[in-house]
Amino acid sequence: MDRSEQIIWKNMLEAAKAVQSGWHISDYVEAGEVAAAVESATGRIYTGVCVNTACTLGICAERNAIFNMLTNGEHRIRRVLAVMPDGKNGAPCGACRELMVQLMPQDYGDIEIMLDIESMKTAHLSELTPEWWIKSLF
Repeated sequence: MDRSEQIIWKNMLEAAKAVQSGWHISDYVEAGEVAAAVESATGRIYTGVCVNTACTLGICAERNAIFNMLTNGEHRIRRVLAVMPDGKNGAPCGACRELMVQLMPQDYGDIEIMLDIESMKTAHLSELTPEWWIKSLF
């Protein structure tokens, strides 16, 4: 990974950490324990936080960041980074992967996911999501 890519990942990490601050909203809603940053194909960085509810209405930070990107008129994802409550990075859950596959069905494998920023370990979505059902449509 070259220096410019490292800088992009560091900028994404800083953007995600800037919105991460777990807070108790009500007896039924908490938000912000996990934060995410998504870099679009144009290079813009969008952020989001998880929202946990007492029922299934919550949302992951990655999907929240992707929805922020969609709200701003973009739909192509280049990179995804999530910051867990312990400050480490992690791979997106199945629902987040599914959304990314459906947004970019023919080239979702190009999306790069940060797994561990300390070691700069990344994976492409195709590695985390091989043989996804949507591939059979092409």
